[in-house]
Amino acid sequence: MKLNLNIQPLESWFDNGGKPIIISGPCSAETEEQLLETARLVKETGKVNILRAGIWKPRTRPGEFEGIGVEGLVWLDKAKKETGLPTAVEVATAKHVEEALAAGVDILWIGARSTVNPFTVQDIADALQGVDVPVLVKNPINPDLSLWIGALERINRAGITKLAAIHRGFSSFEKSAYRNEPMWDLAIQLKTLAPELPIFNDPSHICGARELIPHIAQTAIDLDMQGLMIEAHRDPSVAWTDAKQQVTPAKLAEIIDNLTLRHSDSDNSEFTNKLNNLRNSIDRVDDLILQKIGERMALVQKIGEYKRDNDVTILQVNRWEEILEKRMTLANALKLDKDFVEKFLELIHSESIRKQTEIMNASKSEVN
Repeated sequence: MKLNLNIQPLESWFDNGGKPIIISGPCSAETEEQLLETARLVKETGKVNILRAGIWKPRTRPGEFEGIGVEGLVWLDKAKKETGLPTAVEVATAKHVEEALAAGVDILWIGARSTVNPFTVQDIADALQGVDVPVLVKNPINPDLSLWIGALERINRAGITKLAAIHRGFSSFEKSAYRNEPMWDLAIQLKTLAPELPIFNDPSHICGARELIPHIAQTAIDLDMQGLMIEAHRDPSVAWTDAKQQVTPAKLAEIIDNLTLRHSDSDNSEFTNKLNNLRNSIDRVDDLILQKIGERMALVQKIGEYKRDNDVTILQVNRWEEILEKRMTLANALKLDKDFVEKFLELIHSESIRKQTEIMNASKSEVN
């Protein structure tokens, strides 16, 4: 089911000639000198379309630097006038919205810590009533697509039609190389539900380490995201916040230069015909997969009935371990990704358990 969002096409409010829109600037506005120098260096790259800076910084623990506040908006306005770059700022309260707009900020974004709270988002939406300003909404910290959608809908219902999402990854208990797991599937699901919604990617917050940014940035572009938000600082080594994930403006230019830009479609008829043939083959394989899953579940039902009639427990740990061992051996021979196959088997197993539990809980009179 598609989302019913009333939004303007990205090209109508920020046309970059089909190229990815690059939003960059320091994680935090620290001093007037630091912000202005970083803005100048970012401008000189010729790669940046929008200047960003953190004015209010929601920190995990009190006592950490929580942003310079309203004073930084004055510096940002100076940077805007000097460089000619439109500006973007994160807002977390209605007061932030009012102060940012009064200072001439061009674009607002709602951060992950705000998106997670519908009350906060609604307060921001109420402050945006009657305002014509682009608003970007980051995904919530936790992997909850409904919260992300809900935030977008609240802002849209406030009358904001220049609307976009920012994919910045999700918090996870699993240890990995990333600060926040990309979980690309959630961004893809959002794009599927709202094809007209522009989605930007924030490699800085996904990676947490500048060395990983080029890879994530390229993946985002390959997934047809409309832009990137990458934090840049004149000297990341002395940054007051998130030093490890910021890059120098020179490195930023290198990252952008090394991106391979791809088209979402092609005018080449030979390419289109071959692609359609391959897609048709995939469709046939998908149909077979679903057919086989249906056959498997029919067998699961028979097993569930047999266990119920003989008072045998649903879960047979040894059998599950046997399935995993055999299937993983086959998956390895087929050169399939281990984690993918394991997750797939766990989904199938969970559905089998659910189906058998349903059978177990049904009385014999209901069955007969």
